[in-house]
Amino acid sequence: MKKKKWDMWVIVSLILMGVYCLFMVYPLLKMLMQSVQDEETGAFTLKYFARFFGDSYYIGTLWNSFKVSICATVITLIIGVPMAYFYTVYEIRGRKFLMIMIILCSMSAPFLGAYSWVLLLGRGGVITKFFRTALGIRLPNIYGFGGILLALSTKLFPLVFLYVSGALKNVDNSLLEASTNMGCKGAKRFAKVVIPLCMPSILAAALMVFMRSLADFGTPRMIGEGYTTFPVLIYTQYVGEIGTNYNFAAAIAVVAVIITAIIFLLQKWSSNKFSFTMNALHSIERKKAKPLGSFFIHLFCYGMVAISYMPNLYLIYYSFHNTSRTGNIMKPGYSFMNYEAAWDEMRPAIWNTIRICGGALILIIVMAMLISYLVVRRRNIINNVIDTMSMIPYIIPGAVIGIAMVMGFNSGWLVLTGTAWIMVVAMCVRRMPYTIRSSVAVLQQIPITVEEAATSLGASKFKTFWKITVPMMFNGVAAGAIMTWVTLITELSSSVMLYSYNTITLNLLVYTKVLGGTDFQACAVSTILTIFTVITLMIYMKASKGREVTM
Repeated sequence: MKKKKWDMWVIVSLILMGVYCLFMVYPLLKMLMQSVQDEETGAFTLKYFARFFGDSYYIGTLWNSFKVSICATVITLIIGVPMAYFYTVYEIRGRKFLMIMIILCSMSAPFLGAYSWVLLLGRGGVITKFFRTALGIRLPNIYGFGGILLALSTKLFPLVFLYVSGALKNVDNSLLEASTNMGCKGAKRFAKVVIPLCMPSILAAALMVFMRSLADFGTPRMIGEGYTTFPVLIYTQYVGEIGTNYNFAAAIAVVAVIITAIIFLLQKWSSNKFSFTMNALHSIERKKAKPLGSFFIHLFCYGMVAISYMPNLYLIYYSFHNTSRTGNIMKPGYSFMNYEAAWDEMRPAIWNTIRICGGALILIIVMAMLISYLVVRRRNIINNVIDTMSMIPYIIPGAVIGIAMVMGFNSGWLVLTGTAWIMVVAMCVRRMPYTIRSSVAVLQQIPITVEEAATSLGASKFKTFWKITVPMMFNGVAAGAIMTWVTLITELSSSVMLYSYNTITLNLLVYTKVLGGTDFQACAVSTILTIFTVITLMIYMKASKGREVTM
């Protein structure tokens, strides 16, 4: 009797299942166990959950997070949806430049935006001083809810723009022409036709913005002052500015996972309710707006981008400020002194950014291609479970991932705490879902007949994957991976729980510099980080051959 050959893809599925169980399920279970374990006796208890829900202060931080997230989501929709509509439907001068600037607005960490807004509108900010001394006007306080909302809205509206502009590419031009012929024009057409057609993408963008706002740690930490949000509460309970309580921090983290899971399921339900398929036979043809309309369209698009990117430009300008006014090489009061002062710390941080984020990116690309192939080409129970497990980090805040990693790997047979590996693992787990989804989308566009032809010619299934499928996927996956690289080098909420002196990255160095009060050096480091992101965008534009970015 002929022995049945063992399928290599079964082994790959089992390995991937084991990796997820070890590096995601195990830490989360450890965190869950610690949340119901008495810190003194080790006995089962729910007192930490009772403490959270029984104290109005802790419930207040949860409400603060919801309030910020809801308002940020509404504002980004108000900005991003019309901007995507104007960009797609009307002729705009310098549209490629506008697209690049919109992307750059979202390519830095939100906490950097918060920090730069403090430099502009804080108590000692340059704009605040100008209005107070030159005009005698006292500007409103930027700290607290308003400042958090400003920083998040200006950083996250590009996500809505990218989602909705991508959806508008699938809208057939005949639908807009038909509505115009029936007397439905302008704002009425936008509300009655365009928004319903883009509703699935709008809901997806709203979820993305809401989750990002809810999970953001750096912005409220930087500009919130007395306005404490949920992620900041988790951090302070774990790190212990007032006193550490790992079990209570674990309980709060579990509450965060449950809440975000409920929100995610509600969004999935609403998306399914509004879901439909569109294929544009004739893409929307851009037209010239009337002179007055064109003026307001340009003012709205370029004005919002200017407001959003202005803080980044001020950070770059501020980085050359010379407090001692000596050693000038540019003009009086300005030099490269801040870069020189920070260089000794910046040099290892640059190397750590490359090796840690680069290592995470390589693992993400390889695993994403393998998982996407299993999900699309070899669907079965095991691969469906892997697909589901890979999406779990999508709904988990970064601070929770960080706590889970420490609790899972700070003792026992596998100790990773304090090493670069724990940061690589956390980044892979956290950022994998986005790359997997984009890889699945690319693979679904590749006809299976190409692989079947290679197999019929004698190539093994695994060889067919590496020699045929991967090269065909690579351009699309690489373009998505370049954007993933940006999220890795600007990662803060999980990395701030995991880094050590030897593993500090550029983004973390900026954070520590700001907390240490060395503002000029912080600006110098953030400028280097901005250069990283600009180079990344240039590589993306080259790799995608000028294709417009959508989500």
